Amino acid sequence: MRNASEATRAALRVIYWTLVFILALMLAGALAKLLGPLIVRVAGGLMVLWLVFALFTIYFFRDPEPAIPSAAQAIVSPACGKVDLVDEVDEPEFMGGRCRRISVFMSVFDVHVQRSPVAGRLVFSKRTPGSYMNAMRADSAAHNENVLLGFESFEQPGEKVGIRLIAGLIARRIAVWVQPFGKVARGERISLIHFGSRVDLYLPMNVQVQVKVGDHVTAGATVIAERSSVRV
Repeated sequence: MRNASEATRAALRVIYWTLVFILALMLAGALAKLLGPLIVRVAGGLMVLWLVFALFTIYFFRDPEPAIPSAAQAIVSPACGKVDLVDEVDEPEFMGGRCRRISVFMSVFDVHVQRSPVAGRLVFSKRTPGSYMNAMRADSAAHNENVLLGFESFEQPGEKVGIRLIAGLIARRIAVWVQPFGKVARGERISLIHFGSRVDLYLPMNVQVQVKVGDHVTAGATVIAERSSVRV
């Protein structure tokens, strides 16, 4: 599938630049008469810390392939994490009114690659600047920097599905991999939020939500909602 190696590239970039920083610091210590002896003494410890950080980064940016459901009525979770909000809201920018919202909080231990909940086309994308509140707060979507993606579904004519990618206290980079008007398959990789945050999924009112608060969901694999019927 497309974007299969994007998470790996992101991890390698983080590891590369932290290694460059540590090597530069060691070089500066070797050249500086005052700092040199101190840096030499702590160099071993720095390398151990970097190795631990590198291993955690590889773990954090892991990107396992999900078992994507094939049922026509299924809508899959866009994110890995814990469902901490299921409600109804007005979303005027893309959904155009009342819709169902399912909010998934991603801890630093969850996979941070997001996947498309439906097969469709990206027809709306808007980045909104904001603050960087703790994403554990359900109201962080109203204040934090976020990206709203809107998809027109190929699975149900006229169906709209919105995804809001929300930055957090640590997660301050949102990378979207889908081009405007690009087509995606159900469960295809669409984005990456660095180091934990939150994803809100907006669905039409006529779907039946299949998860509840407290459930753990897997991007591209968990059936988060179902349509009562599918028109072809």
